[in-house]
Amino acid sequence: MDNEQCTKKPKLEKIRTITEGKAQILVTNERVFYNPVQEFNRDLSIAVLTVFQQNNYDKKILQKHNLEEGLKDSMTHDAQDQKKITILEALSATGLRSIRYAKEVEGVQQIVANDISAKAVESIRQNILHNGVENLVTPYHEDATLLMYQHRQKRFDAVDLDPYGCPSMYLDSAVQCVSDGGILLVTATDMAVLAGNVPETCYYKYGAISIKSKSCHEIALRILLQCIASHAGRYGRYIEPLLSVSVDFYIRVFVRIFTSHNKCKSNSSKIGMLYQCTGCESMQVQPLVIRKDVNSNSNNNYKLPSAPVIDQQCKYCQHQQHMGGPIWLGRLHDRDFVSQLLYNLSSMELGTSKRLEGVLTVIYEELDNVLYYNLDRLMSIVKCCVPPMLMFRSALLNAGYKVSYSHASKVSIKSDAPNNVIWDIVRAWEKEHPVRQKKLAENSPAIRILNTASTTNISFAMHDLANPISRQKHLSRFQQNPTVNWGPGVRSRTRVDLENAEESKKVRNQNKHSKKKSAAVDQQIIQQ
Repeated sequence: MDNEQCTKKPKLEKIRTITEGKAQILVTNERVFYNPVQEFNRDLSIAVLTVFQQNNYDKKILQKHNLEEGLKDSMTHDAQDQKKITILEALSATGLRSIRYAKEVEGVQQIVANDISAKAVESIRQNILHNGVENLVTPYHEDATLLMYQHRQKRFDAVDLDPYGCPSMYLDSAVQCVSDGGILLVTATDMAVLAGNVPETCYYKYGAISIKSKSCHEIALRILLQCIASHAGRYGRYIEPLLSVSVDFYIRVFVRIFTSHNKCKSNSSKIGMLYQCTGCESMQVQPLVIRKDVNSNSNNNYKLPSAPVIDQQCKYCQHQQHMGGPIWLGRLHDRDFVSQLLYNLSSMELGTSKRLEGVLTVIYEELDNVLYYNLDRLMSIVKCCVPPMLMFRSALLNAGYKVSYSHASKVSIKSDAPNNVIWDIVRAWEKEHPVRQKKLAENSPAIRILNTASTTNISFAMHDLANPISRQKHLSRFQQNPTVNWGPGVRSRTRVDLENAEESKKVRNQNKHSKKKSAAVDQQIIQQ
């Protein structure tokens, strides 16, 4: 274990530097992981921690949660007046994130920048000295899970997990080392797993089955949230999501952790299964548990739902159903918290502030309804031309329903309207722009949907609320990939199981088939 304070500054001769925000890191080891495309991730985390620190140990919040557990008298005056926060970055790599937290987040008491790689810790130590934050940031050399288990008593106010790939192996220890009312920041970059390409892999990593869907990015967020909630519930703790984002090639969630057995029970009603038709892709969710009375905390306040909520065959197109989950059915964001983020953005010097404003504004406008439809895909199913987005949104508003974008897709339709209303709007548009039904297969979803009678009066007249504020202001809502090879980068070579290897797997596998043939020929010659 290595947690000694730094004493010597590295020589800057011929050392490449990288500047991001107010921090500057030295690239003394090219094998230490650094991904410049994650600047938005780090900027967003700084904004979230800044607002969290301002609200830290807010008396109203603490009293609300502690009164439920009868702990009001146990709160000390010092705990109520505590304002500075402690942060753990469990997988620090270069230490850039921790250094930026120290320089750009006010009210930080201590930051522990940990990594399992000795080379990475040495890089962290040099960068801490170079940036002059040795009074706030402490380098630490330890296995991340072990370090978090060691802090189950002396907890951190904020724990940041930003691994390469899946974070699930760290969640059990992470939910235990976050203080009551603290915040957990988690990134997942294994989107192929979460988006339904390999559901069996998703199950053993996250405890849920993912399905292929146009709303796969929100499904990914909800799978990760239910995974965190599941780990927290084992220790009588529950989560409250502050912000959940799907951007670029990863998802990132910010959740507060509280302790309450009653709340853990109520969280069971926020977990459920997802059903999606294989033909028309209509979606339906079913909670695992139903609350009888939302305002009651009685032990007898829960019941099992009647199952299933759907028929074996879809009632819209008569195709089979796929089942996925369990997923998180609660809200993804705290609108008050998002509002505070937007209010404080102007006072922060962040490199991606324009994009942050756009994404957060869309999130603020986003409805709490579960999942969304893709407008292009809806019309593709019935082989019809795509209507203008504002016209489709107007039809929903004119029918008396709410509608919003999802921040995860620029062609998303998120609404509280039931599936039959969505298809009524599709049918109404098709009547104005007929398709050649003779060319459609007899049992296709398109034929069955278009030949079903509508039950809703549809008007495509432009509605005043159809054009959201974020669109009117031309904010940067859905950024295109700014560079080639935009992605999570190459896995760090400083992992403890890789840094001492004589040669990489890539090198070992070169010409492996020809080597096997040569070895077989040599073996035959020897036998002869």
